[in-house]
Amino acid sequence: MKHQITYSREHALFLKKCRRHTVIVQLFRVGVLAALLGLWECVAAFGWADPFLTSSPSRICATVASLYREGTLFYHIGVTLAETIVGFLIAVALGTSIALALWWSESLRQVAEPYIVVLNALPKIALGPLIIIWFGTGSNAIVFMTVLVGLIVSVMHMLGAFVATDKNKLLLLRSMGANKIQILTKLVLPSSRAAFISMLKVNVGMAWIGSIMGEYIVSKAGLGYLIVYGGQVFKLDLVMSATCILCLLAAGMYFLVVLLEKKLVKSAER
Repeated sequence: MKHQITYSREHALFLKKCRRHTVIVQLFRVGVLAALLGLWECVAAFGWADPFLTSSPSRICATVASLYREGTLFYHIGVTLAETIVGFLIAVALGTSIALALWWSESLRQVAEPYIVVLNALPKIALGPLIIIWFGTGSNAIVFMTVLVGLIVSVMHMLGAFVATDKNKLLLLRSMGANKIQILTKLVLPSSRAAFISMLKVNVGMAWIGSIMGEYIVSKAGLGYLIVYGGQVFKLDLVMSATCILCLLAAGMYFLVVLLEKKLVKSAER
């Protein structure tokens, strides 16, 4: 049986004000988007700019509808989405594991840190020819590029969070006889929850950058392929359509991370 929560009048008014503020913010967000799309459409419709160069929302919708009728829309979306998600998951899992290993061994961390900094500064696109030679021209090369872009970010984020664990709490656990595994599970990992979510949010963008970068270098399908092909044959409506679809997919993936964050916060409050 659920217990009904009662609030004081002041607290109820505060919650009502918060809900009203949230609604207003959401309305403004939708309003700004609608205004930008309307202005973009007007720029093309009234000839203020050449629609061949700028495209327009109506032309983008027509292009997307054409891809759907041809039966290629969801195929290209599926290819890029699969490559991005696989690369994202591998980068997060592998990066967190490496960060744990570096936290566990201070000597290993001291040896590896300069190399991590160098790898982070390395332009990943420069490895494109090598990736093609190593992995061929299929999806494996694109997934590897996605992992490469997100891996070092994951390592640096999580390693920084692990190392920044409260020293006083560490000392307290050690004084109580806790071993390293207990310190890891009881203190280090729980205290790094916020950093993990932050790393996921950053890696959402990095994963899409990596997959599209890989598709620019070598691809036979996918949204990056459509962008490259559209630019080569001057179908700029196709380029803008693929770009807009990428924005929607990236926003959706980010929203899923936000939902995960809310669930983790609720579980921590219990």
